[in-house]
Amino acid sequence: MIYTAKQVFDALKEVMHPEKKTDIVSLEMIHNLEIEGNKISFALVFSKENTTNIANLKKECVAAIEKNLGSEADVRGNISAMTIKDETPGPMDRVKNIIAIASGKGGVGKSTIASNLAVALANTGAKVGLVDADIYGPSVPKMFQMEGERPEVKKINGSDVIFPVMKYGVKLLSMGFFVNPEDALVWRGPMATSALNQLLLQGDWGELDYLLIDLPPGTSDIHLTLVQSVAVTGAIVVSTPQDVALADAIKGINMFRGEKINVPVLGLVENMAWFTPAELPENKYYIFGNGGCKALAEKMNLKLLGQIPIVQSIREGGDTGVPAAVNPDTITGLAFAQMAQVVINEIERRNTQEPTQKVEITAKHLGHKTR
Repeated sequence: MIYTAKQVFDALKEVMHPEKKTDIVSLEMIHNLEIEGNKISFALVFSKENTTNIANLKKECVAAIEKNLGSEADVRGNISAMTIKDETPGPMDRVKNIIAIASGKGGVGKSTIASNLAVALANTGAKVGLVDADIYGPSVPKMFQMEGERPEVKKINGSDVIFPVMKYGVKLLSMGFFVNPEDALVWRGPMATSALNQLLLQGDWGELDYLLIDLPPGTSDIHLTLVQSVAVTGAIVVSTPQDVALADAIKGINMFRGEKINVPVLGLVENMAWFTPAELPENKYYIFGNGGCKALAEKMNLKLLGQIPIVQSIREGGDTGVPAAVNPDTITGLAFAQMAQVVINEIERRNTQEPTQKVEITAKHLGHKTR
């Protein structure tokens, strides 16, 4: 009996891929089909090697062909398996630089700096994203006046993909988009780290020059999850000039510089550097001390990326959802624009060195790295 290719393909449409829940013909897994009399041979092509699936699918192919074409069909032993490299781009493949924004302690204005830096970078024409990784206290939705937004989630190739919302030229994702603002998140560590991975690895980020990660204050599981999930280009540490904040900033710097993490620290940002009243724009009152971050940067051989004053308009911008950096012609907007340019320069300088690798923390915290 002579068989046709259509008969073979029609028979194989009954064979379903166990993971993708779609028949192997629709998945275009049948290659190199040859028919010589009763002899039928072809290759099953897999995007990644899975020996269990290969063996089972071969058996199901034989059963489907013999059921539909008869036992005379000579197919047993004639099905080969091929594996090809999965060329589907990963969620971070088109993100050029991932920058962690951290602080040793809370209340130093880290989210304000992260939000304004993101906008200031976008003002340069760069493609920018911002992840609000402060899972327990997300503030980015309020700072961008997006509290009522709910990002679209679509099922693509069997996986949920989250589409960031856009404001002021910045792509945004925050856990605050998925919960009511009044609700308190009472999560154990694994739940929080899982949420961060969803924002990072399920976000449809597309092509970005900079993806900023607004981390929670201190050092925690969230920080470890970040450096294990993605290769962080560099970290920026935010502090106020006062001694108690600087002491905690040192811990944050040492965490990134530690042998187990080894993420370059791009520099320090001194927030609340001085107070300038609107009616006396030339006056500077050093409420939290003078030059603390500058001295620390020099001591730890770091760049002082910027000094941001306490100005009423910055606070108002955070509360009303219009970051000060949106208006680069103002004094505060200019300060963030200047800081953004310094950050760009430091990232370019950092990228002349070896790229950061993702970190593998073993059970014994040996800190081995994996590409």
